[in-house]
Amino acid sequence: MAEIDYYFTLVSPFSYLGHRAFLDLAEAKGATVRYRPVMLGKVFENSGAVPLAQRPKPRQDYRFLELQRWRARRGVPLNLKPKHFPTNPALADKSVVALVEAGSDPGAYAESVFRACWAEERDIADRGVLAEKLAAAGHDSEAVLRAAESEAAQRIYEANTAEAIRINAIGSPTYVLNGEVFWGQDRLDLLADALESSRAPFRVPD
Repeated sequence: MAEIDYYFTLVSPFSYLGHRAFLDLAEAKGATVRYRPVMLGKVFENSGAVPLAQRPKPRQDYRFLELQRWRARRGVPLNLKPKHFPTNPALADKSVVALVEAGSDPGAYAESVFRACWAEERDIADRGVLAEKLAAAGHDSEAVLRAAESEAAQRIYEANTAEAIRINAIGSPTYVLNGEVFWGQDRLDLLADALESSRAPFRVPD
């Protein structure tokens, strides 16, 4: 069975746009998803990317075009300028860590948190918002949030980030299959091709 490492943060619009399509692809191909939330700022520092506010205007403007194109392609609601963006995603990301550590599938919950930020005008840094989303997804919200606030969850969050840096992840989302990096939800077709063909992974030449 194929295993795909999924590096992301719950405040990323492009991770949101690709989330359901990615999970559907993994399910269709019988692949296991390993959820690895990361501190995107540190990944950016390694990959040479910069936070949105620091990007030149042409890049900021083009991002809005891409968001609209992919919103239409994926058929998901998305506010181009949500009320609570940017916001601190750390607790939200670590709640996914806590679910994974508890042996729970965080996929539906993560999708609901993405939507909270990008479609519902809610602040995913708000513990109450996360508690509501956890309960709605069938989880024990207080237990999960306590675990998310623990030092153990922070260590895993940092380890995920370190691993993303080691494999040269560019941003969020990054998918890794057999050591091959696929950056961006617009690379899902290429990921599908790799899964279907069972080809050997492509490598960076020495």
